Amino acid sequence: MGGGERYIDVAERRARLALRHRLTAAARAATPEEVAASLVALHGTDPATVYLAVGARLADPARTVRETGRALYEDRALVRMHGMRHTVFVFPTDLTAVVHASTGLTVAARERAALLKHMATAGAPDAAWLKEVEESALAALARRGQATAAELAKDEPRLREQFVYAAGKRYEGVHTVSTRLLKVLGVEGRVVRGRPLGSWTSSQFRWAVAPAHPELDPAEAQAALLRRWLTACGPATEADLKWWTGWRVTEVRRALSAIGAQTVSLDEGVGHVVDGDTDPVTGPTEPWAALLPGLDPTAMGWQQRDWYLAPELRSALFDGSGNVGPTVWWNGRVVGGWAQRPDGEIVWRILDTDGVGRQARAAIAVEAERLRGWVGATRVTPRFRTPLEKELAS
Repeated sequence: MGGGERYIDVAERRARLALRHRLTAAARAATPEEVAASLVALHGTDPATVYLAVGARLADPARTVRETGRALYEDRALVRMHGMRHTVFVFPTDLTAVVHASTGLTVAARERAALLKHMATAGAPDAAWLKEVEESALAALARRGQATAAELAKDEPRLREQFVYAAGKRYEGVHTVSTRLLKVLGVEGRVVRGRPLGSWTSSQFRWAVAPAHPELDPAEAQAALLRRWLTACGPATEADLKWWTGWRVTEVRRALSAIGAQTVSLDEGVGHVVDGDTDPVTGPTEPWAALLPGLDPTAMGWQQRDWYLAPELRSALFDGSGNVGPTVWWNGRVVGGWAQRPDGEIVWRILDTDGVGRQARAAIAVEAERLRGWVGATRVTPRFRTPLEKELAS
């Protein structure tokens, strides 16, 4: 990895974040596709996060629900699938092959082996039987276009069969073949989540056959994914990269070398940027505020977050598993959190008052009203609730 050890300070990192993550008024996007391309991936574990993350970055947020639905379910320009760290994300369709080869193959092999082991332990049918069921289910899904597990079970009744998982243990449970098999097929990149049964906040999805994509060399795919992410989120430390990708440190280092990443100096130590990205980046000309949802890809983008989030704020803004809740931003740092009350009002609280004066509060109020304007009558409750969000929403 070549390049000089240029120092990139916190102010410049925040400037890069503001512009590249489309968080200032001047940098906002025209379409959800542009937002997803700028962020590489939108967290999809909570369906509402996808829309809220897009809406925060669109020049015309009134188009959020319609245009995001179009991109996901009509044009298929965006695809919801498993990705890094075995987490559900929404990716640009042109990245699906890269994500599958770089992060999905290893997880997929592990998931299928676990399913077969659990079925065998429970005395369920063998791998040959499961192969027949999955081929039949995939054929049914291709005929239907999109379908729920219950709908597929009408075509392939064996999907309804159940087996006991972890018999005799405190976490014993009964698993349905359809639930486990569709999850495995999703991780393998053979099916993806389709249109939800309810509104844009619904977590009940239909399934669809995954778009065809070429099989890539895993090492080349890892290099391609790392280049995309560093372009959007660099500089980042090796620890950041290992955490975001879920790869082994040897894989991270190999990918960094493959793309010729340059090293820079950060307050945390050695950082990495894509080749040629060491020129100084000046900040936005105007101060900016943003209200980002729980699990937003900007708030969750790095393992080491002190440069944009004070450690003392974490207990209020994160749940016990490390999931970030809704956050309020001012000029590149998290200063508080927000929530939606039952009557639809968007409420917020500043936790870090340093430099947050009248101008900041006025700008945050504008963003809160902007958010309420496009969310309308929909009530959004984060899937992973945090202490401040629960308090504000009550």
